[in-house]
Amino acid sequence: MTSKKTLAGSLLSLSTGLLLAVSAIGGATASSATSQDLTQLQVASTPVSSPQGYWTPERMRAALPGDVLAAKVVGRQDNTGAPSPAAVETGALTRFAGTAPQTTATTALHANETPVSHVGKVFFTLGGINYVCSGNSIAAQNKSLVATAGHCVNEGPGAFAKNWVFVPGYINGKAPYGQWAARSLYAPRNWTSGGDIRYDTGFALVARVGGKTLADVVGASGVEFNQSRGMTYKSYGYPAAAPFTGQTLVSCTGTAHDDTINPQFNSQGISCDMTGGSSGGPWFAQGDTNAVSGADGFQNSINSYGYGTSSTTMFGPYWGSTIMKVYNYAQNK
Repeated sequence: MTSKKTLAGSLLSLSTGLLLAVSAIGGATASSATSQDLTQLQVASTPVSSPQGYWTPERMRAALPGDVLAAKVVGRQDNTGAPSPAAVETGALTRFAGTAPQTTATTALHANETPVSHVGKVFFTLGGINYVCSGNSIAAQNKSLVATAGHCVNEGPGAFAKNWVFVPGYINGKAPYGQWAARSLYAPRNWTSGGDIRYDTGFALVARVGGKTLADVVGASGVEFNQSRGMTYKSYGYPAAAPFTGQTLVSCTGTAHDDTINPQFNSQGISCDMTGGSSGGPWFAQGDTNAVSGADGFQNSINSYGYGTSSTTMFGPYWGSTIMKVYNYAQNK
């Protein structure tokens, strides 16, 4: 392919080792320390500015699709050969059940969707520029965790995002469930220091709103790791680059296949024409023994990247043991 672009944002990646990078919003000075929790992950912290009052409707509309961040990472890792071995696909299938909240016209490769309470848009600032991605509220011990793409929390390699908020159920500029500001952002260290596409996943721990957790208000999807490859998925996102507007939710459904252009990425792709802004949107497994169809199923990947100016395939990272360790660390904070 002569032209490449990433659909949802960027391919900044998580790393091969059991290393985790954390951005603690409102933290003190940046530092590194060895965590003593059971995951035995090395943790780095860096302060992130508070987004309170920052995201006006005007700024939301003007935010750039996150795929702008991806080109440099794709160019650096494209056809560079197989990376070093990593704990991507080891371990038994593991699921964490989700919770319910307390309270279509189809084209060739995507369908228009009505809002889903736990799926939403992600807004953040990197390098003084405002960006937009997608994300999903997921099951967690803290009931306040959002899954998105790694490049939607950190440059990979580089700085963590500032002004990070999640807007669940977003539609046409409206935030029916409010804005949920991140307290801390999580990604493996090799994503933040090297940008390994195989682990393009990040998590955000968001603050309570009105004394309630995110899961209490919008619900939370179950998550699963170490699933079989080649499953059928339904992905969701808010594509903002033309011909989409980023104002409504879109989905794609397809059977996953390996990335044959860059097999070293270990990614899987489904038929999809979503563009930038959909980065970080959830993939839900369809039709396996315990999965429920649509957005009520278990999440086990995110929108990550695509090839070409008019890509017809969306690729997502394989959620294996390493990403599960990052998730476990973040859900217990």
